[in-house]
Amino acid sequence: MLTRGRTAKPLTGIALNISALFVLVCMAACVKAATATVPTGQAVFARAAFSLPLILGWIAAQGPLSDGLRMARPKLHLLRDALGTVALSLNFLALSLLPLPEVTTIGFSAPVVTLVFAVIILGERVRLVRWGAVALGLAGVLIVVWPRLTLQGDPEGLARIGALAALGSATAAALVKILLRRMVQYESTPAIVFYFALTASFMGLLTAPFGWVWPDRDTALLLVASGLLGGVGQLMMTASYRYADASALAPFWYAQLLFATALGFFLFDEVPSPQVLTGAGLVIGAGLLIAWRESRLAKSGQAGR
Repeated sequence: MLTRGRTAKPLTGIALNISALFVLVCMAACVKAATATVPTGQAVFARAAFSLPLILGWIAAQGPLSDGLRMARPKLHLLRDALGTVALSLNFLALSLLPLPEVTTIGFSAPVVTLVFAVIILGERVRLVRWGAVALGLAGVLIVVWPRLTLQGDPEGLARIGALAALGSATAAALVKILLRRMVQYESTPAIVFYFALTASFMGLLTAPFGWVWPDRDTALLLVASGLLGGVGQLMMTASYRYADASALAPFWYAQLLFATALGFFLFDEVPSPQVLTGAGLVIGAGLLIAWRESRLAKSGQAGR
């Protein structure tokens, strides 16, 4: 998904990756705070719309806009963008109903679900080690979400809706990853990033008749910040893969949970339960196992086994 040649500077790539993850967790915190006042669709619109100027500036800095925005497979873009917007919307809904560390932990199940979809949709062959990782990851997710699904201390069922939304977001994100595996063969990274932001802005705007509110100053600043932070985080993440391989960066993704736990505690007085911490350990272990196995297979030329 690179637009230019790779430069081997792994420490730079890791630093950019970790910085991007922190910025994106800050974005999630802004969304969580804002959705206490505004509906999810309005937050989705703000996140996408206010990132567009940054994305366009990034594309223009790399060459003619016409080159960066060229599409080869419009239908694939449309499907990817719709699924991506669904994933974003469900994630924002979950953030409005559940603690930040919990939503982050459930989101870590996306690589596990991606592996399952790779078998079903792409026909990839998966052997015992990676199936073991899938079982481990799903067990971790079940430990996290089970108390929410049983309505313990939640007579209105809001936490259950949040847990189901987080699971739905992870599932939609996994489908997006499957689509991206095909899209990157034909499409440039700038086009993928731009058209997703544009589509999410449009789909978020369509929810305006269903309850948008005029935000106060603080909420408006949070909405603008969510878009700017989301755009900056996305660009930093893209840049990190220019300097380091995905296999080198994969273990650092789980720094997100540390950032989410810290921000959740200091900003929202959220403390992860023992179940969340236990489930997070299993999900992270599964993700690392999948990343390690895929790295080994890629080096041996046996990807997809």
